[in-house]
Amino acid sequence: MKGIVKDAVILCAITLIAGLALGFVHEITLEPIAAAQLAAATATYQEVYPEAASFQESDELQAAVDSCAQEISSQGYGNVTVDEAQEALDDSGNVIGYLITSTSTDGYNGTIQVATGITAEGQITGIGFLSIDETPGLGMNAQQPEFKDQFAGKSLQTFEVTKTSPSADNQIAAISGATFTSKAVTGAVNAAVYFAENCIAQ
Repeated sequence: MKGIVKDAVILCAITLIAGLALGFVHEITLEPIAAAQLAAATATYQEVYPEAASFQESDELQAAVDSCAQEISSQGYGNVTVDEAQEALDDSGNVIGYLITSTSTDGYNGTIQVATGITAEGQITGIGFLSIDETPGLGMNAQQPEFKDQFAGKSLQTFEVTKTSPSADNQIAAISGATFTSKAVTGAVNAAVYFAENCIAQ
């Protein structure tokens, strides 16, 4: 009986020490992980809106994100949300446009988070991916210029996916073998466009 109690005490001590060690390691790595995620997001923002010197959140834009959530979900773009909106600033701190982050859960493997740059004049500067985990060689090709660059330079409008060669300015050619991904990304961009046109106070 004493042996069992002793073994139990030793096991508890080992578990406690291991738990404390894991907690300590977790706390140490939290800050570097957060810094790496921020750096990756910032790199995507600069890729999406290269003319911007910096990006800035504002209480007004966050209020618009919150107040327009229901409105955006009813537009028929799929299961999409606008998560965040930031002002795109030039070197002098003037607002030259917006960086809008939106998410679709209609991807083939689930969630796709897209950053869309939109100028103050109502033109898309580009799109980039903050989160995507689609099928390699198929849906992951959304990150390739052949697909994502179709949005750049276009005026704000509701985009639609086509499996054939686009015959209208608002049509986006689907990725071969990845229609789900193509529609999910396009839905996320449409949500960002709707937000820019209808939810930001001009």
